[in-house]
Amino acid sequence: MALRDAVMAALLEGEASGYDLAKAFDASVANFWTATPQQLYRELERMRGEGLISARVVRQDRRPDKRLFSLTETGREAVRAYVAEPVGRPTAIRDELLVKVQCADVGDLGAVRTAIAERRERAEAKLSRYERLRSRMLAGRTEDEYVAEAERIGPYLTLLRGTAFERETLTWCDIALRRLGERMPSPGGRD
Repeated sequence: MALRDAVMAALLEGEASGYDLAKAFDASVANFWTATPQQLYRELERMRGEGLISARVVRQDRRPDKRLFSLTETGREAVRAYVAEPVGRPTAIRDELLVKVQCADVGDLGAVRTAIAERRERAEAKLSRYERLRSRMLAGRTEDEYVAEAERIGPYLTLLRGTAFERETLTWCDIALRRLGERMPSPGGRD
């Protein structure tokens, strides 16, 4: 999958400025794809050049003018073609933290535990953000009501996957922290 596919997925929600898209991108597709604002702006320019999106300028009084981007019919056709393509192999985990954990026995266990604790904090923050987003999506409805009434189901399903991923990250962090704690020397110098 290319960044452009994720951008087009985010633009299915409607017209957005680059800034709003970066913000919405972080909230709507960050559970399965990440990009820096600079990457997004470069991709938006490429996509506009390819005719996948259009941009219109909105004049603002006290701020610089902003451009709002939206999918063109060519862009929607590209989304339909992308969705019809077979899915490639599942993504392999490429995580620097796991490389450090793999080397923990010859390194500083305390530093590895600190890195895992920081990952745990980030996972908790993401999970909290995803739960707030889920609550806004449901807007007081049950999941069944949402599925029956919502115009689009894709954002909800990807949110569920992101939520499950962060919950599993928390579970793994707790286990890893406990097990590493069992291997660390006890206070006072006794092992």
